[in-house]
Amino acid sequence: MPTRAGTTSPPERLTADRVTKSLLGYGVIAGPVFVVASVTQGLLREGFDLSRHAWSQLALGGPGWIQVTNFVVVGLMVVAAAVGLRRALGSGPAATWSPRLLAAFGVSLLVAGAFRVDPAGGFPADLPQATGISGPATVHLLAGAVGFGSLAAAVLVLARRLAGEGFRRLALACRVVGPAFLVGFVAMASGLLGAAGVPVFAIAVVCVFVLLSAVFVHRYRVMPNTDGR
Repeated sequence: MPTRAGTTSPPERLTADRVTKSLLGYGVIAGPVFVVASVTQGLLREGFDLSRHAWSQLALGGPGWIQVTNFVVVGLMVVAAAVGLRRALGSGPAATWSPRLLAAFGVSLLVAGAFRVDPAGGFPADLPQATGISGPATVHLLAGAVGFGSLAAAVLVLARRLAGEGFRRLALACRVVGPAFLVGFVAMASGLLGAAGVPVFAIAVVCVFVLLSAVFVHRYRVMPNTDGR
């Protein structure tokens, strides 16, 4: 991706800036990897209905290791991206808390991968359906609540920095999508939307990951050139 015109990393910063841009790259691809892997599994797994079953349920059953891996790999990507964001922001508004909150979201994905939800809604069909919430499922849901809240807060905190730098459209997107994503999660988790809760939250997940990719593409592009010329 092209970077900020007219600026080049000095020799003493070249390696550090290259590392920072590499870390920011994980923020660009983390969302697409998670969404594509989840939707692909949802289309291929027998008995899975994207309109009724949460993506977390893909971690159940024999092929469930694929979704567990998805959670873990994307979680590590988000943590790496948070480190890159901290390095890229340097100092000033959002430089401390936005990366920390984003890292908390990454850790929550790791926890969600380690603790699975219960079988429900007929999926997987070969496993006994839950009549209550198990301990692992409770941890998974709590990880989601903490992680999703942290993600929404991270983009809201970053919005102030973006607005101050003159990137008002991206700042506005952060201020709209972040809270809307959190509302979608609460509506699904509480059952407020009934059967519509799962697809509404899936759309919210896609939107917030698109936003996250856009934010990291932006931070990558405002970095100085590091081609060494």
